[in-house]
Amino acid sequence: MRVIAWLVEGTWPACVDAVRAHAPEGSEVVLLHVSGPEVPDLAHGAFAGLLGRGHPRGHLPAESWGRDPGDRLEELGGGSAAELLDAAAGRLGRPCRREERSGRVEREVVATAEGADLLVLARDGDRSRLGPRSLGPAARFVVDHAPCPVLLVWPEPAPGLGTIPPPPPHRP
Repeated sequence: MRVIAWLVEGTWPACVDAVRAHAPEGSEVVLLHVSGPEVPDLAHGAFAGLLGRGHPRGHLPAESWGRDPGDRLEELGGGSAAELLDAAAGRLGRPCRREERSGRVEREVVATAEGADLLVLARDGDRSRLGPRSLGPAARFVVDHAPCPVLLVWPEPAPGLGTIPPPPPHRP
């Protein structure tokens, strides 16, 4: 059995615990972290915009010439992903493969799940009530497009049944 656990900052422990509880011993477990391009891309764009405004280099500190802050953000993100994967592997306590990917998060998760027997992910939206808003856009895309069975977990105890939205009013 091949099990993919999509790990996201803040909710990854619930995914690892679900793998421990539901994946049989001997399963091939892949711990997956995907870094999206959003933050580094914003920094790259901001840096390019500042330099493209006709300001002579003399107005920028010498140490910043030619140093794009987006590059540094990419480096920091990679280190943080490695730390998260290390912590998750330690919590899992059994053999696993760690995989770091970058790109459109939801599409990278779906692509990684191809050929898997189970994909584990956590709710990432409004977790104060039951309902469709408990899934953010990326998780919704993954649930809707996953090419394998999906185990969707709550990162904390699920809200009570009283949080279900009321049914829509009937129209005559």
